[in-house]
Amino acid sequence: MTEQDFDADGLFDDDYLHFFAEPLDDRADAETDLIWRLLDLEPGMEVLDLACGHGRIANRLAERGCRVTGLDATPAFLERARQDAEARQAPVTYVEGDMRSLPWERRFGLVISWFTAFGYFDDEDNRRVLAEAARVLAPGGRFAVELNNRDWIIRNFQPASIIEREDDLLIDQRTLDPLTGRAVTERTVVRQGRVRRIPFYVRMFTFTELRDWLLAAGFRTVTGHGDEGGPLTPDSRRMIVVAQT
Repeated sequence: MTEQDFDADGLFDDDYLHFFAEPLDDRADAETDLIWRLLDLEPGMEVLDLACGHGRIANRLAERGCRVTGLDATPAFLERARQDAEARQAPVTYVEGDMRSLPWERRFGLVISWFTAFGYFDDEDNRRVLAEAARVLAPGGRFAVELNNRDWIIRNFQPASIIEREDDLLIDQRTLDPLTGRAVTERTVVRQGRVRRIPFYVRMFTFTELRDWLLAAGFRTVTGHGDEGGPLTPDSRRMIVVAQT
């Protein structure tokens, strides 16, 4: 699959929210607790949620007193995020934009990229995202990336999965490309009698590879954690990588 085959607009749309928003919201409180504990957050801290989606983490961090900015490229996600923030009376600044070109400089104490929100570009642009995260952090600031652990994926690879929501279906058929390090997916959405197909991929990383990319992007130290912030092992389904400027 080439970059031209990646249907980003088709991937991140109302169908995505239909199938994923509710289960993601169900786990958002626990994930916010983990972020708060693992990263030693405090009220008043300036936080950027990079690829914030529909605001499930950003709004909860704002409720706890952080000064939160959320950036995403999908207007529908941002509109839902703003509505939820208003309902919660949680002040969050939401910005439509591209994570490869951020409109800030040395501003944030923390940048987060949660739930595999990193890895959707070619390697050059993925590296550019890391460099941009480093650039917008204040001295001593941290960048936390939560994503799949490639070691676990390789050992537990599932070539297909199905999600049902009432009469609607989301079917993913996957392959692994060892030449690019990508999990390549052909997604079929069957909703309200309409069928459409969305090709996409996501870059997978071992800790050591992503660590080296982060160091090359200008970060000074990088640490790795597994599920729930515990030790990172081959049995960790998820990986949290924390880099400091």
